[in-house]
Amino acid sequence: MIKLGKMKFKTETKRLLDLMINSIYTNKEIFLRELISNASDAIDKYHFLSLTNNELIQTDYEINISIDEKNRTLTIKDNGIGMTYEELNANLGTIAKSGSADFMKAMDDKANADKIDIIGQFGVGFYSAFMVSDRIVVLTKSPFSDTGYKFVSKGEDSYEVNEYVKADHGTEIVLHLRKNLGSEENLENSVDDFNEFLEEYTIKSLVKKYSDYVRYPITMLISKQVPVINELGEEDKEKTETKMELETLNSMIPIWKKLKSEVTEEDINSFYKSKFYDYQDPFSYLHLNVEGNITYNSLVFIPQKPPHDLYSEKFEKGLQLYVKGVFIMDKCKDLLPDYLRFVKGLVDSADLSLNISREILQQNHQLEKISINIEKKIVSELEKMLKNDREKYLDFFKNYGVNLKYGVYDKYGEKKEMLQDLLVYETVNGDSYITLKEYVEKMLENQDVIYYASGKTKEAILAMPQMDLVKKQGFDVLILKDEIDEFVFNIISSYQDKKLKSVNQGNLDLLSKEEKDKIEELKKEKQSLLEKLKELLKDDVSDVILSNRLTDSPVCLVSGEGVSFEMEKILSQMPNGKDNVKASKVLEINPNHQLFNVFESLYENNDEALADYATLLYDQALLMEGFAIKDPVSFSKKMCELMIKSNK
Repeated sequence: MIKLGKMKFKTETKRLLDLMINSIYTNKEIFLRELISNASDAIDKYHFLSLTNNELIQTDYEINISIDEKNRTLTIKDNGIGMTYEELNANLGTIAKSGSADFMKAMDDKANADKIDIIGQFGVGFYSAFMVSDRIVVLTKSPFSDTGYKFVSKGEDSYEVNEYVKADHGTEIVLHLRKNLGSEENLENSVDDFNEFLEEYTIKSLVKKYSDYVRYPITMLISKQVPVINELGEEDKEKTETKMELETLNSMIPIWKKLKSEVTEEDINSFYKSKFYDYQDPFSYLHLNVEGNITYNSLVFIPQKPPHDLYSEKFEKGLQLYVKGVFIMDKCKDLLPDYLRFVKGLVDSADLSLNISREILQQNHQLEKISINIEKKIVSELEKMLKNDREKYLDFFKNYGVNLKYGVYDKYGEKKEMLQDLLVYETVNGDSYITLKEYVEKMLENQDVIYYASGKTKEAILAMPQMDLVKKQGFDVLILKDEIDEFVFNIISSYQDKKLKSVNQGNLDLLSKEEKDKIEELKKEKQSLLEKLKELLKDDVSDVILSNRLTDSPVCLVSGEGVSFEMEKILSQMPNGKDNVKASKVLEINPNHQLFNVFESLYENNDEALADYATLLYDQALLMEGFAIKDPVSFSKKMCELMIKSNK
């Protein structure tokens, strides 16, 4: 039995309406996305049923938007399935009742169920319109109903349904927009500006932002200035008039859903520049169409240059997220690992479950699977680039190599196996960048360690005293220029069973047995001198030893195992610098250098100058290592005294 007129909502109404209008959605502009999505659903249903029902005539589907500034109304109209009286009461008379969800449920057992996408699944999107409206009128007619119906609600505890003469099937939703709170002359005092939804530009922008890829045309009459036609039928270029022209506001078929064979590189480049506001073509891109447990389409881009704020705290990583062509989120950070923060792009999936407002994802494991797959695809593409286009990869690495290094280091090296072969470094013996794998392939027969050294330039590293014996042996050394490099190598530790070893840390173990024995014998012989020097420098070094790495240089500083000098410098520069994190300093003296003979002479003659010489030697080693000396004035004074004394 049909009951017309005023009636109560079927749930605990006013309170629930207030909840949905004021709490579920965080942005009032979302209402247009929801109503357009519902209209798209309605057309989907009509089209699907028309495939099997000859009484339903297929037509040119359309969603139309119209603005009436005088009456303060915004209308969204579709020629979809419409609603019968029963459906109207069930879908709009019961809050959180979803006709889309019921339709999908009914299709579950049908063979063609996978051929239709329904955007809405919750049935509350309609009520989001009350965020901007104080009265909503719905005019609807189903092809299975002899008459149309008019639904009116003010978002309170009741609504009204009456018969309405409507010639064609579909639904027309008329929003009576709220008035601004505050003075119309002084919008700055308004709490909300509802007038903006009566502006053509705002509506066009919202459609472009949220519903650009809805599969049906979204049209609206747009005011345009056109030349006046004179009596001779010619355009008068000096005079114009305003005319209303019907314009399609959305693109409909997104480029990422097209077959790769249908899209040119020029199309991709043009899309990237307009979508992500870049004046340059992307450095590289991936066009992914994935089907399986989770089906999605994706376009991801590597920009030519990193954004200026890439490493600032304000930078937000993430890919744009679409669900069935409807824009959901601008920066979905869960779609990218931190080390790929420079990647731009988007993901569109029909398999993601959203919460009731479609603003938050319900099941993170679905997103996680997409993220893992995209990450693997990007890494695979970089591997191909490194193998097939070395110069292009080196350009990439100069801009983003530090990000890959961070990926190796992050989470205690969780992804080092996946990323370590993408790292490239300069070497002291070569003029180009090489990988760890290539370094190992070129190792000398008597070499079983991968050597590296940190420094700003190749020349600076070659001048390091710690390089004496390594150069003499002919071993190549990887040049580490980035602050993060030593942390990365500390995490990698070894590659293909070859240990990574710093030339200025620990024992290099490069001497022959005969040379080692000679050093040990000399160490015992000069033990008292070494202990004296250690005592004189006890506040600065952990040990003073005879060096097994120096051949030409008189002295050098090396660090013990653990924190290196480079790590110490970096940690001390960090916010809340960790001054307590220090590398242990070991002073190594070349026993074959003339300076060592000077120390022996001073020690044997019990010369008080030994302390000054020891301090000067230590300061010299500090300067060569790039550290600041504690007392530059004292250092200069002692140097002058030494020069004067040596000239007498």
